[in-house]
Amino acid sequence: MRMMRKVSFSSGHRYWVPALTEVENRELFGEWASPFNHGHNYVFEVTVEGPTDPVTGMIVNIKRIDDVLKAEVVRAFDGKSINDEIAFFHSNASSLENIIRYLHGVITVTPLPGDVRVTHLRLEEMPTLWAEWGGGQPMVSLTRTYEFAASHRLHSPLLSEAENIFLYGKCNNLAGHGHNYVLEVTVRGIPDARTGMIVDLTKLDEIVERTVVNRYDHKNLDIDIAEFMGRVTTSEVVSQEIFNRLVGAVPAELERVRLWETARNMFEVTSAT
Repeated sequence: MRMMRKVSFSSGHRYWVPALTEVENRELFGEWASPFNHGHNYVFEVTVEGPTDPVTGMIVNIKRIDDVLKAEVVRAFDGKSINDEIAFFHSNASSLENIIRYLHGVITVTPLPGDVRVTHLRLEEMPTLWAEWGGGQPMVSLTRTYEFAASHRLHSPLLSEAENIFLYGKCNNLAGHGHNYVLEVTVRGIPDARTGMIVDLTKLDEIVERTVVNRYDHKNLDIDIAEFMGRVTTSEVVSQEIFNRLVGAVPAELERVRLWETARNMFEVTSAT
């Protein structure tokens, strides 16, 4: 059985190494470099796993999880300058990746009762950017979200008109229909020792926008996009095509692509698929 609990905290941080010159800092951190703090409302999620106790009906008392999160996370980070007030970040970049690795060390060193163990952590810096840890490995994943609007029509040339209408219903509308797609791109790796990052977000954004977002945005997928001609543009097909176009192109190991067609429909392709 698994249970997830979340907390939030507000902290400031900066991408800047005092021992380096301004030029060196800007070469290292790019557009993120600044000697001044900026802040985030972080959301931290902890997932634990264990057997359900036959007496209490719980895998762990949720108050016990809250005690750990409040003492080790909220109290340490909330309202603080991460670079200045947390010793680890005096000599380590306060990247999202490094923060979740630090929190992993803090959380897992605190024993939980019985056979309960931490299996997954998620730290959201913004709704469009978050890091995850899981699986007992040193690698961290980072997810970035993008949006594009496109139209399409679900119609298979291998089926009759009646079969297409029966299978796809309103989605077979002759004039097509559109979606505001939300694309999640997840990469993984070991954070760089100097920057604390597993990927240069500027480069990642540039590649995803050029390869997918700008290519598909405000287009008819069936008519305007060569790779979909003669294919049924279901979100299964579109998400797989996006994964294929990004794997090997993004400057890190591509772990996962998720395509939200609507708030109710999500399609995922992973490196293990």
